[in-house]
Amino acid sequence: MDTERITARIKSTVEAWDAGDGAAYAAGFTADATYVTWVGTVYRGREEIGRAHQALFDKFLQGSILVDDIAEIRLLGPDTAVVTSRGDVGKRGAEPAKLTKVQTYTLVREADGEWRIAAFQNTKRKALMEKISFAFAPDTAPAWG
Repeated sequence: MDTERITARIKSTVEAWDAGDGAAYAAGFTADATYVTWVGTVYRGREEIGRAHQALFDKFLQGSILVDDIAEIRLLGPDTAVVTSRGDVGKRGAEPAKLTKVQTYTLVREADGEWRIAAFQNTKRKALMEKISFAFAPDTAPAWG
């Protein structure tokens, strides 16, 4: 049941992204959430996340879609979960062929019973660097590819 609600929370952020709605996107985060982009920008708080994303949706990410493929949900207690996923941004009608980013979400169940994202980290994968590392040190290759 909790994993379904957690999945639904992430799905709602994807839908808000696809609609270009910064406020709806930020609604899935806690009031004091921390959000780290793949370029290293850090946003703090639901209000800043919403404002910044609306600006992005209105300019650089206009008409974009978000793809987020959940790989694992780990419950760390009754009110905390860590989600790992692969994802990327594409254009409507042109879903990305490869998911080049890895996301980590920390979600908490708040007093109203809703699961919200308290922390988010997005990392751009460096496939060539991974291949080189794994070729020279095979034991560094993770089980989750």
